[in-house]
Order: sequence, then structure tokens, then C-alpha cells
Amino acid sequence: MAVIYLLLFIAPQILIYLYLRERLPDPTRPRQARYVRWALAAVFALFNFPWVIVATRMLSGSLWSIGRLPYIGPWIAWQMMGWVFCALVAVYLAAKGVSGAWGVVRNRWGPARHAPLTTPNAQLSRRQFLARATYVYAATGLGLSGYGIWSAERLPVVTRRTLFFPDLPPGLDGIRIAHLSDVHAGIHMEREKMEAIVAQTNALSPDLICQTGDMIDIAATYIPDYVRAFRELRAPLGVATVLGNHDRYTGEEAVIRGVREAGQAFVRNGSHVVERNGTPLALVGIDDPRNWRADDPQDAEVGIALRRSPPEVFKILLAHRPGAFDGAAPRGVPLTLAGHIHGGQIYLPVIGWSAGRLITKYVMGHFTQRSSQLYVSRGIGVVGVPIRVFVPPEIALLELRRSTATAAVGAMR
Repeated sequence: MAVIYLLLFIAPQILIYLYLRERLPDPTRPRQARYVRWALAAVFALFNFPWVIVATRMLSGSLWSIGRLPYIGPWIAWQMMGWVFCALVAVYLAAKGVSGAWGVVRNRWGPARHAPLTTPNAQLSRRQFLARATYVYAATGLGLSGYGIWSAERLPVVTRRTLFFPDLPPGLDGIRIAHLSDVHAGIHMEREKMEAIVAQTNALSPDLICQTGDMIDIAATYIPDYVRAFRELRAPLGVATVLGNHDRYTGEEAVIRGVREAGQAFVRNGSHVVERNGTPLALVGIDDPRNWRADDPQDAEVGIALRRSPPEVFKILLAHRPGAFDGAAPRGVPLTLAGHIHGGQIYLPVIGWSAGRLITKYVMGHFTQRSSQLYVSRGIGVVGVPIRVFVPPEIALLELRRSTATAAVGAMR
């Protein structure tokens, strides 16, 4: 199966190379054509070399660690964009094939038509067009990949949002929550950058900080760096944290120890109660599910955590995967915070599609379900490939406000 996946991934590059090798060189200039073929072979070999390492890792069963290899991630990021543009060329070729087939059918069954003469100049014009189109594809792919890598490396964008709740206790009115998710401490998130993120968060002066999992990417060796950086997080009501799937891959007990060493309250299928202006707030936390079910509502975990929480207290559910919202909303939980998806790391703004749509309907941002609300963070780090195309990393600063039911409905819209 791994070999089949490799062939499927590499096939577009091979097909495009073979097509350009035949069509791009000018047959009337043999020497120049030979140089063009050599250049094409060198370019395609250069840009596809990382697949040697990927294939080795995939066949050995250690593909998860590919993102930890320095300088390999950017190569694969380029490949991802290359697939997009190879797909565009494939669509063009398919359209030409359909057009040609229609022409054959029309010539065979329709009235006789005289074929237009094709001159060498016309052939050269098509060849020049193909060459220029190839340059545009390559330049656009390189530009988007470069932007995506830069976007993944930059400090998070601060998203400020006000959420309205008709049943928010007066003592919690105006509380400001910094929502952090998916730090992924590792090869693409080292200590210096984490320290800058902590300083950026502290500068927002939130009342409370919530983390919704994936603090560590996949290697326990990065836990000490995370602890040294994130023990400096400051908020009057503290920091509350739940586990993500990558924390389990790392070793959940080691991550839990690190979270506590950093001075954070770890919440597992229960609640952590804080108090503001004499009013309690229950931070209900659930573990990441041990399955790959899309939009798992985690009914069992949510039910257990709520039973362990004080009744008649305003609650915020902290979950790594946003599907838990489907388990929380029917139970009347006012607000759920989640992450996990990273916004898909690739977003096409013109059509409004994200790669995250392949695994969830809650990709990023604000959602409502009856009187319950969900905020899904775009996350801070990356997984696997260090690229974010039109999905910048995010720290969400959420202000909770008390309102009438009518005002709250209007604000949700």
C-alpha cells in the first residue's frame, strides 16, 4: 500500500516532466533542445529528490518523523504546491483531449471541413506559450511555497473576538481569555520562538489562558524547552491545559509532568474551577479520543467531565478536537474551545476551501449551535510540513460579555 501511495503522489510530476520533455524543446534546434531536456531533467531531479527520503521513511514505517528532519520540510512544502499546479496542467491536458476527441467525432460524422494549415511559426508560438506557462506555474508555486513557509515561521496573528452570552454571570462579564493551541514544540518550534510567543501572549494581559492540546510535536526531548519557555506565561486566573493527540504520541505522562512543571493546571475528564469577582468559572477538560473518527462528539468523555463539575456554574469546555462541540452543545455547555486542525494549513480563499474540510466541518473560527458557541483555533505550530498558505498561526483573545438573548443572537450572526 505504501508503494501505491508513493506512485500516486509522484505520478503527476513524472507525467508533467515527460510531457514537457517532448513538447518544450524546439525540434528545429537540436542542440538547444538537448540543453532544454538536460535542464528539465536537472530541475525535476532537484525538486523531487526529497522523495528518496520520504520513500525510505514511508517504507520503514517512520513517516511521522519526516517533519523533524531539518530542511526536508520546505522541500515537501514545495511539492505540495507543485501537486496543485500539476493538477491544473492535468486538467488542461484532459480538456485538450476531450476537445480533440470531439473534433474527431465531428469530422467523422459532420460535414467535411478543411483543416487549417499549420505553419512552423504557429508551432513555435505554441511552444513559447507552453514555456511561458511553465515559468508561471513554477514561479507561482515557488512564491506560494515561500510565502507558506514564511507564514508558518512567523509569530502568531492575534485574533480579537467578543462573544456574547445571555446567561454569563455579572462577575464574569468582560473576562478576557487567551486561547493557545497546537504549539507543537519540536524541530519547527524551538525554545527561542516559544519564548517570543509567551511574551506576545503576556503582552495581551489576559485574565485567563487556555491551551487545547498538542503542546509537544512528537519528541519528549523538547519537553524541557517547552517548560522553560511556558513557565513564564502569566494570567491572574492562571493557565489551564488539556492533552492533544501529539502529546500522547510523545508520551502523555511525560507531557503532563511538563505541563505541571510549567505551573499550569492540567484538566483531564473533570474541571478546574477559577474565581473572578467572587464568581466561579468551571474549566471543563476532556482527553483527546483514542480514535480517528471524524467529528467524534466524545459523548462519554463530555458526560463524565460534566458530572465531575459543579452544577449551576458557567462552564467552558476545553477539548483538543472540535468534534466535541457536538457532544457539548446538546448538554448546554455555553462555550467550547478547541484546535487540532491548524486551519488545514492550506486555505484557498477564492473558493473558501481548506484542506481541513477533509476531516471536519469545524476547521477554524467561530461556530454556533443553538445557545452554545465554539471557537476553533488555527493553532500556533505546524505538523509534518512547515507550511501555512493563507492560514497564519493564531493566538485568539476572546472577551466574554453578558447580553440579552436578542443581542446575543444578533452578535452570533
